Amino acid sequence: MSERGPKQRDLFTPGHYGCPGCGATLAMRQALSVLGEDTIIVMTAGCWSTLIGIYPYTCLTVPVISTAFGSTASVAAGVRSGLSIQENNHTTVLAWTGDGGTFDIGFQPLSGAVERNDDILFICYDNEAYMNTGIQRSSATPTGAWTTTTPGSTGKSQRKKNIVEIMAAHRIPYAATACIGAPADLKDKLEKAKSIRGSRFIHLFASCPTGWRHAPELSLEVARQAIKSRIFPLYEVFDGDTWKLSPMPDKEDVGAYLKNQGRFKKMSIGEHERFQQQVDDDWQRLLNKCQSTVGGQMNAA
Repeated sequence: MSERGPKQRDLFTPGHYGCPGCGATLAMRQALSVLGEDTIIVMTAGCWSTLIGIYPYTCLTVPVISTAFGSTASVAAGVRSGLSIQENNHTTVLAWTGDGGTFDIGFQPLSGAVERNDDILFICYDNEAYMNTGIQRSSATPTGAWTTTTPGSTGKSQRKKNIVEIMAAHRIPYAATACIGAPADLKDKLEKAKSIRGSRFIHLFASCPTGWRHAPELSLEVARQAIKSRIFPLYEVFDGDTWKLSPMPDKEDVGAYLKNQGRFKKMSIGEHERFQQQVDDDWQRLLNKCQSTVGGQMNAA
C-alpha cells in the first residue's frame, strides 16, 4: 500500500457515448469522485441519458434512475422519501440534468421540490442549449449565441436566465455556481452540499465542443475563460440571503472566450461591446450582493 493509502475506485468507467471533449462527462466524473458510492442518481432525458450507454451496458457504477424530461426533481424527491421511510438518511440523492431539464421543461417540479425543501442535491450541468436533440436554444443560451433555432443572420437576442437567483429566492439552504474548469472549487462545494440537509442546488458550467463549435481539446480552457471573463462567476448563496464570492482569477475581457467558439462568430463589433457591457453589469450586480452580506468574501479584480 502506498503512503497515500488505497486508490479510490473510479465510479465512471470507460465506454461512455459522449463526444470528444464533452464537458458533461467531465462534470459527472468530478461529481462522483466527491459524492462517492453511496449515491443514487436520478437522470432525466438529455445528453447524459444517451451517453451513459445502451442497456444493459453503462459507464456508471452507482444506481441510476432514468426518468422523463421534466420530472427529475419530483422523482428524486420520491426516492428521498422512500429512503427516509427505510431510515436511510446517509445516501445522497443526486438529481442530474441539463439546462433544458432545469431552466425550462423541468422548472416546475424543481421549484416545487425546493419550495418543500426536499432533501436532494440538484445539479444542472449547463451546456447552454438542447444539445442532445440538435443544439436548439434554451433559456440558458447566452445573448448572441448561434443555435439551430435562432435566425440565420443573428444569434439569440434574449439574455440568459439567472437560475441561481431564482433558487435563492426559494430560500433553500445552499445554492452555488461551479465549473469544470475549476475542479478544486467544485470539490469544495460538493463536499459542502453533501453535508447540508434540505434542498441544495449547483449550477455547473459544462462546455460543449459540438454545440459551441470549439476544438475538443479546448473544453477546459473555454470553461476557465468563462470564469476569468466573469461570464460565469463562482459564488455561493446560503439560505437565500447570504451571498459569498468564491476565489476568482484576475478579470479579463470577453474577447478570448468569444473568439474560441464558432457559435459567436456572427457577432458584430457592436454586439460584442453590448455583450461585454452585460457581463460587466452582471458582475457588478453580483459584487453588490456579496458586499451587502456581512463577512462576504470579496475579490473585485
